[in-house]
Amino acid sequence: MQPTPAAPVIEFRNVSYQVAGTHVLRNLTLQVQPGEILALLGRSGSGKTTTLKLVNRLLSPTSGEVLVNGVPNVNADITRLRRSIGYVIQEVGLFPHFNVARNIGLVPKIEGWPEARVRARVEELLQMAGLALELASRYPHQLSGGQRQRVGVARALAADPEILLMDEPFGALDPLTRDELQREFISLQRRLRKTVVFVTHDLREAMRLGSRIALMEAGKLVTILSPDEFLRSADPWAAAYVKAFGDRLESTATEGKS
Repeated sequence: MQPTPAAPVIEFRNVSYQVAGTHVLRNLTLQVQPGEILALLGRSGSGKTTTLKLVNRLLSPTSGEVLVNGVPNVNADITRLRRSIGYVIQEVGLFPHFNVARNIGLVPKIEGWPEARVRARVEELLQMAGLALELASRYPHQLSGGQRQRVGVARALAADPEILLMDEPFGALDPLTRDELQREFISLQRRLRKTVVFVTHDLREAMRLGSRIALMEAGKLVTILSPDEFLRSADPWAAAYVKAFGDRLESTATEGKS
């Protein structure tokens, strides 16, 4: 007998989203499987960030439904839903008047963790994110861009959520820091096996990090392919991306998958 496929952690069922009568997202149907990184790839305005925000109910669909662990997320307590999902954005969104330790420990503290457990978790995550423990007392303005992004990832992981939503988290960084953080995230994901939806407009990043790539254009899902399939796809939109990003893609496609 074939093993029963695992139930998807996130599922979009014919989801559309409109603003002032204009479709930002149209008839989206897709599933995100346990432990995978689904890379949402597309140009600005293609619907990537809207898709991400529909998962944790920062937005609500105009039609269709979004399920998290088999339950329509409109039926979930919104506070509990959001605390169970890590969220990392390009601008980081750290509280400027909180030091690093307080930023990372915020959700566990809200959840009622004992102070000693929060402190231990902060130290664990600083090490996991490649940050020196002495940075715990610093404030966001005292950190580099790369350090702030590491703190943002650590904060998203603080309460050990099953799901991570990541909206171009490395997009504003210089190329060397971005490369370093991508490598660190690959290593982190091998250890933690979170279910991740990762928004990017960079095909190289999508191929490096993604288990699968969901290509979006003008609010529609064009195709979903593995990185290797994407390289060889006859789909005209996929082929256009491969052509635009050149010949550095073959090695990128397999780097993070071993």
